[in-house]
Amino acid sequence: MLCPTLAMRKAAILFLRACLALLAMPIHILAFVGLWQPFCRRVFFPSFYERFSALYERKAKKQKQELFRNLPDFRSPSGDLNLLEIGTGCGTNFQFYPPGCKVTCTDISPSFQQSLLRNMGKNQHVSYERFLVAAGEDLHQVPSASLDAVVCTLVLCSVHNASSILKEALRVLRPGGAFYFLEHVAANRSSWKHFWQQVLHPTWNLIFDGCCLTKETWKALEEANFSELHLQHITMELHWTPIQPHIIGYAVK
Repeated sequence: MLCPTLAMRKAAILFLRACLALLAMPIHILAFVGLWQPFCRRVFFPSFYERFSALYERKAKKQKQELFRNLPDFRSPSGDLNLLEIGTGCGTNFQFYPPGCKVTCTDISPSFQQSLLRNMGKNQHVSYERFLVAAGEDLHQVPSASLDAVVCTLVLCSVHNASSILKEALRVLRPGGAFYFLEHVAANRSSWKHFWQQVLHPTWNLIFDGCCLTKETWKALEEANFSELHLQHITMELHWTPIQPHIIGYAVK
């Protein structure tokens, strides 16, 4: 039996979810008839994400500089640094990669091509090997143990099974290679932030192409078979948004 406080909290969440659903009713109708998802993936989300990325990169620049600072340490014995980025999107991470880094880009959608090409042009200190239209859960085009680093930022929030992506990352990494991550995650369950994440989640998930506000992604990383895990919980300065709680770090195969 639920305690009264918990029962009231759940009732409040359901009520506020219903209110949001009413406000977003046109989108729910489009989703019901199968029109929203194709429009979202090809038009709305790429356009929104390009604009959001400009704000996000200003807020996350220092954290990313620190995150990728040790990338050169993972060069192969030959001196090369072969890197694969899962969910490349607009290519906002390119500026943080060391000179001479050989980058393979992957994304499930080619809709970011214009902004991706623009960022490639701005960051010619790295070498772009190829672009694969592929999901992170299935990188069969990439040979096993062929990469020195895999990068995954703001991707695990939108996948059905983060463990599948981590399994593929481990497969394509050479022994001693590194998996880098920066993801927004669920807030502390006892906090008001988590309350509002729960309220917003269904509508947010629909509008923003499957993005989940309540994922405890750190658990999947802790359960993966990495030999080392360097993980921090941080708060990103994205005021008045439900995506302030983040995890950042890297794991070694």
